[in-house]
Amino acid sequence: MGIRTFLHFQIVSRPTGDLIRRVLIGLLIATIFLAGIELRRWIGENTRHVRYQHDLINGFYWGSEVLAEAHRLSPDEVSANSWAGFFRGYFALYDRVKDEAYENDYALDYPPLRLLVMAVWAKHVRSEFPEVDDGHPKLINPLLKINVLCELLSAIAIFFLVRFCVRRANSSPSPSPLGEEERPPASAYWSRNRGRASVRSASPLRGERTEVRGHFAGLAAATAAWLEPSMILDAHGWPQWDVWVLPFYLFAALAALKNRWFWCGCLLALGAMLKGQLLFVAPFFVLWPLWQKKWIRALQMLAGFTATTALIVSPWVLHNRVAWISFALVAGVTLSFLRRYEYRHSGAWLAGITGCAAFFIGALTGGSFTWLQVGFIYGSEHYPYLFISSCYNLASLLSELGWSLKDSLLSAQIGSLDFDLTLQWALRLLYLGALVLCARGMARRHHARNPNILIAIATPWLLMFALLGQMHERYLMWGAVVSAVALGVSVRLSIVHFIISIASTAMIMHVMLIDKKLDSTLRAIDLLHNIRPYASVLVLVCVAVYLWDALLVRVPVLRPRAATVTAPSLSLGAEPEEA
Repeated sequence: MGIRTFLHFQIVSRPTGDLIRRVLIGLLIATIFLAGIELRRWIGENTRHVRYQHDLINGFYWGSEVLAEAHRLSPDEVSANSWAGFFRGYFALYDRVKDEAYENDYALDYPPLRLLVMAVWAKHVRSEFPEVDDGHPKLINPLLKINVLCELLSAIAIFFLVRFCVRRANSSPSPSPLGEEERPPASAYWSRNRGRASVRSASPLRGERTEVRGHFAGLAAATAAWLEPSMILDAHGWPQWDVWVLPFYLFAALAALKNRWFWCGCLLALGAMLKGQLLFVAPFFVLWPLWQKKWIRALQMLAGFTATTALIVSPWVLHNRVAWISFALVAGVTLSFLRRYEYRHSGAWLAGITGCAAFFIGALTGGSFTWLQVGFIYGSEHYPYLFISSCYNLASLLSELGWSLKDSLLSAQIGSLDFDLTLQWALRLLYLGALVLCARGMARRHHARNPNILIAIATPWLLMFALLGQMHERYLMWGAVVSAVALGVSVRLSIVHFIISIASTAMIMHVMLIDKKLDSTLRAIDLLHNIRPYASVLVLVCVAVYLWDALLVRVPVLRPRAATVTAPSLSLGAEPEEA
């Protein structure tokens, strides 16, 4: 009561107070931003002696291979150094790698957009240092600046996600064009997130409080994401490029929440072309509308994903004039058909149909799909181990018990067909089942306008790391960043988020220390190695807590009793009914 009285006590006029409040909030945001920049600079300077150079060297090597291919295909030096020659080498590299590979060991596992970024970086470095050695890349600042940009965009996306969900959960339902919800009486407020019905008077003060609550919850979550230690260590201490996919996933989730399903698919495709691991969690955005029986939304998402992917890989798939003419004919016929019958969402259908047509035409006309074989499929089989380096997950525990990735769990023969269920596929099926349940919880919570949909959005990344095999220690970083949305939901889940963050940071630090093995770090290496089984159990428990919350499961004893909507004591209305 004292705090509420203090908040309503006015020393200055309301416009002046609003201005002062905005200035203070702006200074707070600027302080948080500058603190994050300084922390990144400090991490970069103080981890040079344990920096993991292999990924930098690998990226520079393959970027240089694009330039070498450009020189091989160009008639002279001027043409090879031009952007036209550069793209000739870029489009030809996948085919050359596949042709020269020994027993399908390509070594290159970069999707198209990541290869493009590395090639542009290598071109910039070699223009400044023509004699630079492949094993000692220089000028890594451009890549680090991309990391900072993606980290900042991720924090901004988390702010908008949390603010949107908190405001939505604390406001009356609005009518949907699809007729999903009905607006209650203007004088009533339906409290869903507490499991009971109550009638509250709608007031401007309550709307203002909801607005403020949304802003501060979003700011708290965005701050946790911006200062996430595992993300900073991964992006500036290691350094790696895992953070590039985060803004695409987060803005895709925001687009889906706002019923922009086509753009959701486009963003997911762009992210997958930078880091293929995004494809493991992308099915969540198909299962979610399917559980709601909104087939059109799922198709719109797939249309956006297909169209964007086809646009990016069209130089490989549609590689001759016949293919492009056929594609133009299909696009023209589809456009005239959609305009004639005036279908809803005709733009999405046009993009989806032409995207599918591009792949179909490419298959018929001999288009190249080496970008798929080398950039995606090879990466999924490149490391035939339960886990890589140091991981706190189920695969690590199974490895401690003597299991391996290709161990057979079940064999059966049906006629001439042999079926062999390996541990690798068993873990994939377990993950898929958990993802289906997570999408089910998302569908239910979204309909109920519950802020815990934020937990359902974060859970797929946690499930991927916890249940699948072949995980790198860095991959929990995605879940650690996205789970920062818990600060807009509850204190309990926020504590779980910080536990996940600590575990993710410890794994990355462990591998960085192992790579150098300095005398001063040997005791820390032994400690991190010895706690791995216990930390694996702890991480699995944390992921189970998030999944449990995402499923909207309530123990019957803990379920709140149905409240009743009581009329005022002097009211002449009907008797109260059970909610």
